[in-house]
Amino acid sequence: MSNFAAQLKTEISRIAKKETRTQAVVLKKAQATHRAEIADLKRRIASLEAVVRRLGKTPARPTTPPKEADEPQGLRFRADGFASLRKKFGVSAAQMALLLGVSNQSVYHWETGKSKPRAAQLQAIAAVRKLGKKEVAQRLAALAQEPVAK
Repeated sequence: MSNFAAQLKTEISRIAKKETRTQAVVLKKAQATHRAEIADLKRRIASLEAVVRRLGKTPARPTTPPKEADEPQGLRFRADGFASLRKKFGVSAAQMALLLGVSNQSVYHWETGKSKPRAAQLQAIAAVRKLGKKEVAQRLAALAQEPVAK
């Protein structure tokens, strides 16, 4: 009977080991899946944190642009359009400044896009835009002949 008990014991341990191995395989597959999911979630968290940092550095955009309130109705300004207008007339930046009644530096800043003209200056630019090349030359000649006020 001792022989029978030993055989039963070995058979039970063999079946238990076999069942343990199958359960271990299932657990290893689940563990690998969970690790992959965790790694994916960590990557997503890192990218979202980068977006939050980037958004934190940029200033909040205003809901209404303040520049349009300063511009008169229907008058817009584009730096490249202003430069091409000056070139179309064939005048220097200093001559354009004289024609508009502003400083040379103002014309330079307008053309480079560093600043924009005020409402009164926009109206002067619109008036000059309606002139022809000959009229511009006549106005510049008249302005050059005027005595300089001290």
